[in-house]
Amino acid sequence: MPIARDDFKPTWRFSPRWLIAAAVTILVGFSLICASVLFSMRRGDEKLAQQTLSNLASSIDAEIARNLELYDMSMRNVAANMTSPELVEVSRQVRQMVLFDYAATARHFGNIQVLDAGGNVTLDSGTLDPQQQNFANAEFFTVHKRDPLFGLYISKPMQHNGAYGIVLSRRIAARDGLFLGVVTGFIHYSYFNEIVARLQLEPSDMISVLRQDGVLIMRAPFNAKLVGRDLSRLPAVQRSLAAFSGTYTSEAASDGVKRVYVWRDSSHPLVVMVGRSTSVIYGQWQKEALQIAGAMGALGLIACVLMLVLAREMKKSAAMEDEMARLAMTDGLTGLANRRRFDIVIEKEWQRAMRAQQPIALLMIDADHFKAFNDRYGHQAGDLVLCGIAWSIARHGKRASDCAARYGGEEFALILPGLTLGDAIDLGERIRREIGGIERDGMTPTTISVGAACLVPSAHNSMMELINKADTALYAAKSLGRNQTYPASARNSLAA
Repeated sequence: MPIARDDFKPTWRFSPRWLIAAAVTILVGFSLICASVLFSMRRGDEKLAQQTLSNLASSIDAEIARNLELYDMSMRNVAANMTSPELVEVSRQVRQMVLFDYAATARHFGNIQVLDAGGNVTLDSGTLDPQQQNFANAEFFTVHKRDPLFGLYISKPMQHNGAYGIVLSRRIAARDGLFLGVVTGFIHYSYFNEIVARLQLEPSDMISVLRQDGVLIMRAPFNAKLVGRDLSRLPAVQRSLAAFSGTYTSEAASDGVKRVYVWRDSSHPLVVMVGRSTSVIYGQWQKEALQIAGAMGALGLIACVLMLVLAREMKKSAAMEDEMARLAMTDGLTGLANRRRFDIVIEKEWQRAMRAQQPIALLMIDADHFKAFNDRYGHQAGDLVLCGIAWSIARHGKRASDCAARYGGEEFALILPGLTLGDAIDLGERIRREIGGIERDGMTPTTISVGAACLVPSAHNSMMELINKADTALYAAKSLGRNQTYPASARNSLAA
């Protein structure tokens, strides 16, 4: 397992003070000059654009809200009078006059119709003899039939009675709440086109009218693929529906243009959002910023050069500290992790195994009769034996999560996250056989004893228990004749 940077706390080494002071002074001076000029200019352009868009959104919203309110008042008047018992006794002409006398009339407003509980058109403000029509399956009818508390419903743009626009509807209910039908109105889509036509807009400007659930009712420029779709997942739409008024900058998914969006008074049935491209808002500012940036180029160049020098010095210092940390956690003879690294890794892997509820295995490995070998052949030969054992252990513990360490003296350890006891024993046997098969000219063959243990971390055991079990198994292997792999318990070994 490679040594991770978070296993130590490096002591940061700075470059000489004069270099830092010079770089900081130049950068601060450059930042103050640029910030005082460029950001004030950008803020001014941004504020002016937001005010312009806010006024535009407010004017469009006020007009749409006023006309919707007038039309809705007419529909509410029809719905209220439909429950009047006196209407049953009057003639059709009188009933027509009473119901639709206050009906709002405008070039873009369609006829108001009354639908009975079955969805059949029974009354029409434009004629005494309405056509036989049934809208029982239309959403503007079913929503009121299903929900008695639903107020004004605004449909998606749709074809209705031969025209394209939006249908407005309200529930007609008896005094006891019984569903009697629906009163509907219609606004032609040309109404929204006429509003946009009166405005002086930039080519990249965008105006959207949304329902309170995020459905797009109108968009300028018109996009047939988007009108009528639910856009509630878009960040700009989510913000406009969550806040009474506000501003948001994002890139439009439809055309990839980054815009500043402004909306006002989102409590109305329809929310008006106006967007303007940031390239238009900041176009003049960008030109002036380039001129100022050219004038400050000399100062910026000096600052960059000094910062590059400083970064190079810091990089050298960090590399040196990393190497020192690596050496501090590496055994100098074998190249394996040392005891300190072993303690860090086993604690980390124990916590990880506890979270995942997976086993963690540990092999404790000791060279047999190493003291006698050292006394007979010398310390240099003993060091070669230890290096050979370390090489074999590291070769078999090759997973990224495995950690081979020199535990102390001639004792080694191999952390094996995710392995069962049986798997650990098999691995220990492969290491033992490989080391036992190494031949050295004129020297006694080296053997090892291996203790294997495995636990699934829980509240009832601990990391030290795993280490103690592996250590106990190692001493059991040595006491039973050495040159063998012994499990932490016979029962566990059979189970594996």
